[in-house]
Amino acid sequence: MKSVTGAELCRALARNGWQLVRTRGSHQTWSKSGHTSVTVPVHKGQDLKKGLLATLLKQTGLGESDL
Repeated sequence: MKSVTGAELCRALARNGWQLVRTRGSHQTWSKSGHTSVTVPVHKGQDLKKGLLATLLKQTGLGESDL
């Protein structure tokens, strides 16, 4: 699995119809009808850990090619 920052994942979510619901500190909550909302940590310059990225991709229905 490739390395992705939280900001890159958020851009991918926006491209795929997800909408930013709120930002609280360095965490953004995204929502899309038919899915549960997901929270993405956006820590500047830090890649998401593999397990967290895999979980977020599974919850959002995105694939590695969507990034």
